[in-house]
Amino acid sequence: MTDPNQPNGGYASPPCLAQEIDPAYFDPLAVDPQQAVDVARWRQATRTRLLADRAALPVAARQAAAEVIATHLDALLADRFPILQGLTISAWWPIKAELNLRHWLESLLERGARVALPVVEERAAPLHFRLWTPECRMVQGVWKIPVPADGPDVTPDATLAPVVGWDAAGYRLGYGGGYFDRTLAALAPRPLAIGVGLHSAQVDTIFPQPHDIAMDVVVTEAGVQERTTP
Repeated sequence: MTDPNQPNGGYASPPCLAQEIDPAYFDPLAVDPQQAVDVARWRQATRTRLLADRAALPVAARQAAAEVIATHLDALLADRFPILQGLTISAWWPIKAELNLRHWLESLLERGARVALPVVEERAAPLHFRLWTPECRMVQGVWKIPVPADGPDVTPDATLAPVVGWDAAGYRLGYGGGYFDRTLAALAPRPLAIGVGLHSAQVDTIFPQPHDIAMDVVVTEAGVQERTTP
């Protein structure tokens, strides 16, 4: 198998022709059924590869990356917001070898911020956010992900989303459910959208489709990546 991220590289799935699309000619506003199928196949193959790569990392390596990322997140928040106290910041409960930032979230609480976690209340709909503390009662949510048991909905000032993959334009490859894109499209005012993941998960492009919404920044252990614009 050749490396899909190298020039003239091929992909594991022969029916998938997305790798042959020159990003310079890719129209994200086009609605081409065959193109959408090709992109979906490419994304699934890439998602599978990146998840396997992440899962293969030792726990200590992932935690070391998370600790470095936490320092970059602190610097980013300090740059974008005049004061941390009173801010509502949403993150995630780690699953599938995702980076674990819970210690950092606890530090946000100690510094006066509010922390929220996403809750799926309806499938194929925007996420809701509930306040979280280490002491709050948690229940099993959709896909067996722990969520705060109760509490009012809140709107985050900054929202962190784990990325399976990402590109320099700020588009994230997630798990394919589209929940985060629906959420960003629905939130008003829109929060600062921060993708968080490993630097090694960067790809040339995720071939953005009309429903995809770019992150404002992507933060990895290598630093803060401001999204590029065409």
